[in-house]
Amino acid sequence: MRIVAKRTRREFWGVHADAEQPLKTWYVHVKAAKWQGPADIRSMFGAADFVAGNRVIFDIGGNKYRLIGKVNYRRRVVFIRFVGTHKDYDRIDPETV
Repeated sequence: MRIVAKRTRREFWGVHADAEQPLKTWYVHVKAAKWQGPADIRSMFGAADFVAGNRVIFDIGGNKYRLIGKVNYRRRVVFIRFVGTHKDYDRIDPETV
């Protein structure tokens, strides 16, 4: 998969240094993936949640942080829409972010 908005990850771990390695690990796994649908994501990330608009909520760093990606399966692209703490996550609507 191609990942768009990598800078969002880097900016986040600039503030939350303990998120750097988990976000890099997530990136390596997603970049190597060839997802064709939600079942493929679920097999790789069992705790992933799915919401409207092909958005997927990933738990990062032992569920300390959240990442929302909008997935275009046909083009094999993941657009990072949000990276944040649970407190940040509680302030957004994952279906529209």
